[in-house]
Amino acid sequence: MIPWVHLDTATIPGTTDELRLKRRGSEFSIMLGSNELMNSRLSGSEEALAELACAKLRNRPRPAVLIGGLGMGFTLRAALAVLPPDAVVTVAELVPAVIAWARGPMAEVFGDSLQDPRVTLLEADVGAVIGAGRSSWDAILLDVDNGPDGLTRESNDGLYDWPGLAAARAALTPGGVLSVWSSAPDGRFTGRLRKSGFRVEEVGVRANRKRGARHTIWLGVK
Repeated sequence: MIPWVHLDTATIPGTTDELRLKRRGSEFSIMLGSNELMNSRLSGSEEALAELACAKLRNRPRPAVLIGGLGMGFTLRAALAVLPPDAVVTVAELVPAVIAWARGPMAEVFGDSLQDPRVTLLEADVGAVIGAGRSSWDAILLDVDNGPDGLTRESNDGLYDWPGLAAARAALTPGGVLSVWSSAPDGRFTGRLRKSGFRVEEVGVRANRKRGARHTIWLGVK
């Protein structure tokens, strides 16, 4: 068995929590304490986050998509694969080291996605980006923390509470879609989405398409 090698540690802004990047052969893992937040072998549900949302934008000219959380780039690459050449894709990532990892040790995982002319990568809190725009985005894709029941930052809860959902709805164009990834179902969040004025679909997706843990994706249409 090939052993895991610790590559780097990064503090999450606004907390004392640390992310750890590990590698085993061609496999990468990002850990928070004893919890594995993501693994380069398990990308299915993060890809589905983009595919399900972008499917609702097929007839839109020059769609503008905001992705919250860079991670290992699964959602970004899946969005680029289905969006048209004139799309505008903005990725907001809070942790500077995650951006550095994407351009450094995990460059082979990201391929040429960060060089795609449709992509703008911001070192920013996606909540601030959402709050700064009104009717700016055709889709907002959130893969931040562990979903509505987060692990890393209490301030992430502000993305999923009543004011956060109101801000997301205001930032979307008419008929725009808010797509949210979660490690588990959350009936209270489903209810908040509906009461915030979204038409809601809740989809269960395996971590690696046909196997692995079952994750949840919400699609809220304005």
